Amino acid sequence: MDMVTKLSLAGMIPVIKVTDADDAVPLCRALKNGGLPVAEITFRTEAAEESIQRVHKELPDVMLGAGTVLTTGQVDRAVAAGAAYIVSPGINPEVVRHCQKTGVAIVPGCSNATDIEVALSLGLKTVKFFPAEAVGGLKVIKALSGPYVDVTFIPTGGVDESNLLDYLNFSKVIACGGSWMVDQKAIAAKDWAKIEEITSGAVTRMLGFELRHIGINSGSPEQAMKDAQMFAKLLGWPVKDGNSATFTGTALEFIKKPFRGTHGHIALGTNYIHRARWYLEQRGFVFDEDSAVVKEGKLIAIYLKDEIAGFAFHLLQK
Repeated sequence: MDMVTKLSLAGMIPVIKVTDADDAVPLCRALKNGGLPVAEITFRTEAAEESIQRVHKELPDVMLGAGTVLTTGQVDRAVAAGAAYIVSPGINPEVVRHCQKTGVAIVPGCSNATDIEVALSLGLKTVKFFPAEAVGGLKVIKALSGPYVDVTFIPTGGVDESNLLDYLNFSKVIACGGSWMVDQKAIAAKDWAKIEEITSGAVTRMLGFELRHIGINSGSPEQAMKDAQMFAKLLGWPVKDGNSATFTGTALEFIKKPFRGTHGHIALGTNYIHRARWYLEQRGFVFDEDSAVVKEGKLIAIYLKDEIAGFAFHLLQK
């Protein structure tokens, strides 16, 4: 899996300015513990190179990039320190070619059609859209996506929790860069628990998990109808009989014959099923590949391999 694909699964890229290299590891550990094992440490301070080196050594599973890279010399220093990808605020053909020669992924900054054509001429199809909000935000990205149908974007600059989903819901946006989860006041106070809390909230908001329905293994058509009618009496919801299950409203289905899960199954809706799967795999969950439901080339449902409390669980694309 290439680095751009990995970043697209993460969906969010914390952009970090570290002034004290001693803060780098605890800061990135807080991001990781909050569920986001990604960091772009910018070359805006003298501490950048050492910070990358320390994080690479102590947290090797963090997807570590170097941002605000302006020269080929900075590329070499970043790569030697352990950066796995390079991000630049603008597009410098010399820097791009050097990265390609070095074998490290680069996402250069572009803000207009001319920049994008330079990127395409260099063989790049994913660019950083910067400064996103200042140059028109999602409207401009959508306009540029018309003529440049193969280009994907990582908007950065003015992106935060208030507009994150607006960007990610557009298919040409594969991830967003931002600094809202690395609050500078919390860093100054070395309040790593606060960083972890903010990060966890950002991941939760992005994935948008919702309980969509509960399936209960009634075991027979007769019992399924009986169970459905009892819940209908309790909740005042309508009963609808289907081929394999009887429903009470849309949230409860009573399965007519043995199905997944000792007791039944639970469906969790999510904004982005491919990202939700990746994040849960980072937490140690394993998925049953044979259960995957794909429609028009896109994953729309997949079960966890193991039960929880006697229930099978599956993700469902909203």
